[in-house]
Amino acid sequence: MKNDVTNREDLYLIVSEFYKKLLVNKELKHFFEKFQDKDTLEKHLNVLVDFWDNILFYSGTYQKNAMQPHINLHQKKPFSQIHFETWLQLFNESIDENFEGEQVSLLKNRALSVATVMRIKTINS
Repeated sequence: MKNDVTNREDLYLIVSEFYKKLLVNKELKHFFEKFQDKDTLEKHLNVLVDFWDNILFYSGTYQKNAMQPHINLHQKKPFSQIHFETWLQLFNESIDENFEGEQVSLLKNRALSVATVMRIKTINS
């Protein structure tokens, strides 16, 4: 039996495994070119942990506008429906490979909400 997501370390494991998948995925890797550098990637992973820590545990660790960088990226490299579907699939795989439980269900639901809002604000606008 796998453990549930309970802390920042668990979230770090999820996002780091997720980015391993993103960086080699043929549909998505071109969006993540700037994260090929290890230091840049590490800084970004910590921002993502702050984001998900705030989303899942209401920690107050993320105070930025998560949407704006994605809108900016969409203007340079447009997103399509397949990008959102693949993103969500890889994120869920990264969770399921390591965890199970109530927080996992909540995290996956929140990821779906984030992807839906981002899709609406980019490709549907």
